[in-house]
Amino acid sequence: MPELNAIGIVVSDMATSIRFYRTLGVDMPESPDEGHLAASMPSGVSLMLDSEETIRSFQPELSRETGNQLALAFECSSPAEVDEVYARVTDAGFEGEKAPWDAFWGQRYALLRDPDSVEVNLYAALEG
Repeated sequence: MPELNAIGIVVSDMATSIRFYRTLGVDMPESPDEGHLAASMPSGVSLMLDSEETIRSFQPELSRETGNQLALAFECSSPAEVDEVYARVTDAGFEGEKAPWDAFWGQRYALLRDPDSVEVNLYAALEG
């Protein structure tokens, strides 16, 4: 069975997307390589950002549509870290979709949107 080792996002503004993911805490490389950037996550999965221009070089019919079927989930070490990360990202001017809450399934949860409307979930197990 193939193993998931990368998640790719087509971005409309590379610099703003890099700033968002750095603010979130991802160690993004210093500069994109001709419209492509990959960050290795501690889990071993890579988060890849590709500019629209790069994707159009081999998929010229690319068009943006409302609604995005991709969501990224970032596990935090504690419920307090969910709150801290959410505050840091929204205080930096990025969109918070739903402020942190204690979800019925036993996690502290929050929803953000990156600059291209990709849903970014933050979560941690509730203590106790």
